[in-house]
Amino acid sequence: MKQQKYGAGGPLRRVQLGNALSAFGSGFTMPYMFIYVDQVRGLGSLAAGLVFTVFALAALVVLPFAGRGIDRYGPRPVLLAGCALAATGAFSFGQASGTAGLLVASFLFGGGVTTCQPALATMIVRCSTPRTRSHAFALQFTLVNLGMGIGALVGGQIVDVADPASLTRLFTIEALTFLGLAAVTGAARIPAAAPVPVAEAGGPTGLRALAKDKAMVRLCLLAGLIFFTCYGQFESGVAAFATDTVKTAPATLGLAIGANALTIVVLQMFMVRLTAKRRRTTAMAATGVIWLGAWGAALVAGLVRGEALAATVAIVSIYVLFGAGESLLAPTLGPIVADLAPARLLGTYNSAFALVKQMAIAVGPAVGVLLVGSGTWPLYLAAMAGCTVLVIVLALRLRGHLTPAQDNAAPAVHERVTRESGSRAGQGAVPIRELRTAA
Repeated sequence: MKQQKYGAGGPLRRVQLGNALSAFGSGFTMPYMFIYVDQVRGLGSLAAGLVFTVFALAALVVLPFAGRGIDRYGPRPVLLAGCALAATGAFSFGQASGTAGLLVASFLFGGGVTTCQPALATMIVRCSTPRTRSHAFALQFTLVNLGMGIGALVGGQIVDVADPASLTRLFTIEALTFLGLAAVTGAARIPAAAPVPVAEAGGPTGLRALAKDKAMVRLCLLAGLIFFTCYGQFESGVAAFATDTVKTAPATLGLAIGANALTIVVLQMFMVRLTAKRRRTTAMAATGVIWLGAWGAALVAGLVRGEALAATVAIVSIYVLFGAGESLLAPTLGPIVADLAPARLLGTYNSAFALVKQMAIAVGPAVGVLLVGSGTWPLYLAAMAGCTVLVIVLALRLRGHLTPAQDNAAPAVHERVTRESGSRAGQGAVPIRELRTAA
């Protein structure tokens, strides 16, 4: 019964455990990469910025190959290759002392991390059914946030800027977490992909096929704007606004980030139930509305920055509202990609989605920090609010390009539940074919 309710049982649990383990490793090191390059190795902020740029650009190189690899060979070999790249990159990063060595290590590190993302997403799709997929992706998001939060806390206890060896240990442990991911998730028995219909067998492949899918192209545009507006600002533009403009203490900013993680953990499963009977486009538009409230709270913080208590409440509110919106997206974006993707192109679709995310997260901080750093914080808030309004508009316009099933419209949900109930009544169990579908 538990397998029917949550998907493919043991394999899915191993995938989720691997997700949490890799997130712990990322939280362990990501907040300290800039400090390591700039202060510990003494290479300056320019070199540190180049390291982050190379880390992000690695996604442009590896993700197209990762998608084709998943479609041809399955997610497990691609995940193992990504883990090997990431472990090598993380370990090398901790050993490198010069700019050239750090850039090479950063490329390997970033390439490995981004290769793992579509492989893990494909594993989640294969280990879940259409009925349980939203729960699976939401649980992944919750575990990732918990893992990164705990990793950042533990990493902070190890880091000592005056002791380079402490950072070397940090990146060595990060490398070990990726080997752990390979051991835990790479050995899981992932259900096979759904059989490819004869009509699709000779169709276009790779990004050419995706470019012809208008719904997926529109979803990528919407997702890029979502990641740019929230995730691309979360630890950069908004953090810079809080510390430089509002003069928020670092401890208060840490409290706000903790409040964000707590909001996600508390609300996530409630949001899964809330979105289960509603259109996915409605959930994405509602996310935009909530984030408009976050930017409104930022405006309040800027206007009352002379009042410490009021400004603190406003800053914390920004991160809480971001968390509420994120918890609406978690059971929405991943399942839409899975439902749009033909079974034979699931890896390509997941890789394209991951590529859009990486590009938006790479561009977002540059824009946010530039606007805040130049002293034009009202322009920054207005631009982000405008982007958020555009998120709402694009989400509602996407509705016309999705089928009722892809949008989780009520008639489709009712039909699917009725069909599955009939199957269980007639056979006593969920059909094996459904447990093994890829999308």
